[in-house]
Amino acid sequence: MFTNFDIAPYMLLTYFVVVPILVAVLLYLFHLNRSARVVAVLVQASLTAAAYWLFTMTRQGEVFLSVGNFHSILGIYLRADLLSAVFILLTTLTFLIAAIYSFNSDHGRLFWFLMFIWQGALIGIFLTLDLFNIFVLVEVATIVVVVLIMYNRENRNMYDGMIYFLINVVVIQLYMFGMGYIYRLAGTMDMQRAGEVIAASDPSYSMLPYAALMTFIALKCALVPLFGWLPKAHGSPAAPAAVSAILSGVHIKSGVYMFIRFQEMFEPVASSNFFLALGVITAIVGVVLAIAQTDIKLILAYSTVSQVGLIFAGLSISQEYTYGGYSYSFLGGMYHAVNHAVFKGALFLSAGTISKLYGTRDVFKIRGVLKEYPVVGAATLMAILGIMGAPFFNGSISKYFMVSGASSFINGVMIFMSLGTIIAFIKYSTILFGKADIQGKRYEVDSLQEVAILFMGVLCFITGIFGVWTIEFLFDTRVTIDFWGYVEKAAIFFASVGVGYLIYKYYVNTSEFLKRIKHFDLGLRGMVVSIGLVFAAVLIAVGVL
Repeated sequence: MFTNFDIAPYMLLTYFVVVPILVAVLLYLFHLNRSARVVAVLVQASLTAAAYWLFTMTRQGEVFLSVGNFHSILGIYLRADLLSAVFILLTTLTFLIAAIYSFNSDHGRLFWFLMFIWQGALIGIFLTLDLFNIFVLVEVATIVVVVLIMYNRENRNMYDGMIYFLINVVVIQLYMFGMGYIYRLAGTMDMQRAGEVIAASDPSYSMLPYAALMTFIALKCALVPLFGWLPKAHGSPAAPAAVSAILSGVHIKSGVYMFIRFQEMFEPVASSNFFLALGVITAIVGVVLAIAQTDIKLILAYSTVSQVGLIFAGLSISQEYTYGGYSYSFLGGMYHAVNHAVFKGALFLSAGTISKLYGTRDVFKIRGVLKEYPVVGAATLMAILGIMGAPFFNGSISKYFMVSGASSFINGVMIFMSLGTIIAFIKYSTILFGKADIQGKRYEVDSLQEVAILFMGVLCFITGIFGVWTIEFLFDTRVTIDFWGYVEKAAIFFASVGVGYLIYKYYVNTSEFLKRIKHFDLGLRGMVVSIGLVFAAVLIAVGVL
């Protein structure tokens, strides 16, 4: 373990939070010309390099900092282990790609200010051990996201931003209740120390705060039925493409990370079966709603709901939550979280570019992207193959490990969920082919946008071909793939593509059911009621009621 006495590694923890905030302030105070944007990208590249260095340090042991050198329950601690370091590296890399993508955009100082503040808040969540710090950082990130959703000040954006804000105001009350209960029980807000107290206490004492915090997590991760905010935030018409990519790729992963940490803290009462079932339901509901959409951004938004459900299912198949003893299914869930950031980042960035080039987001009105804009089209195709789980692409590796050792029933459910994803992206992939209708005017794609999108697309392929090595590299755990098992999964994939194409051709485009649910929306009142229902469901799952 690296402690306060190991100056270079532990001091790095504070820089990850402070530097983005300082850069944000400087960018806002000074005129945002090309030179300032160059500095912003260089700083972001430096943060990414520092994140990689921190990651290499955590392979040797935890990096630990007691802020102010208070070594008691009153102290505030920052900790980077291998798990948090992976999320920090993913965050800085995604923000770097977003910065490159947005370099030549007309976004002003406020945009860049908010982006760096947002990054600092997310990194803080991955580093802190203090429940109150998480509360503060989550609130900061929420406000930043609200402003970024409303950035272009269109009526729809303002509405979507307010819904996101109000539903977070409601659910944060449950977080505060859970946090206060833990402080009353353990006398500290440090998660590690609180976990030790909870482990030695009567499990019934921990059930109420567990239910409160897990309801908060369910909304943050858009699990059914608390997913209504996500399409509004991720698919908001005028929200910048980079914002949508980060929301889907990284922001929602902060909820996945907190889920893992809270499960560790509440290990005596933590329920894996409940979140396995909820993850499966979320994956199915999300993919059905994705298939029903015609707006390319909403297809991607609802598929995020589905993919997060799949991640939760993978994390919950096994009871093993403590680092050092990962099961294959847990590793698969974690790797899918990383992969989702890659292929969904590529898809949202390319969707932003494509919608501007064609002047529409209607999946039926966009054609010929691969021919007219080959770089964007090729990157989009690689990302689609990644999310579908095509052999040799990253999604196939994470899905393989998620179901390793699972029951035949869970395997069948996973195949069904993957079939839904395949149908949704067969529909989405129609934009790549056919004859383009751009009214005789061909627009040039910004070269930096092409670089950003292509990098993410190629990464989908590289982290598939070298998937085993990537998992071993990221999680310091040796894994193996059974050749014939992978061949079997590949055969299932190709069979699913054939079935999916037939379903798409003969059912999807003519289905009255899909047309009816296309605009499904619980509304603010429905989501508030759903918060109460999820809270009650978690209590039932842990045996209180």
